Amino acid sequence: MDMMAMVSTMLAAQQGALQSNIAATLTKQNADMEKSTVLTLLGAGQPSLANVGAGVGSNLNVTA
Repeated sequence: MDMMAMVSTMLAAQQGALQSNIAATLTKQNADMEKSTVLTLLGAGQPSLANVGAGVGSNLNVTA
């Protein structure tokens, strides 16, 4: 195997490794975004007062 073929093979291997790293990073970011979207849609951690009657959740005046 001549020198140029070895150099070419090494550069191709490095390029493949770089592409794999980029793909893994993008996949992780995509999964994190999807998780965040689902949690937002489900309202995780925040109680919703959207379906309650008028006045529920407001301040109560107990000094009267």
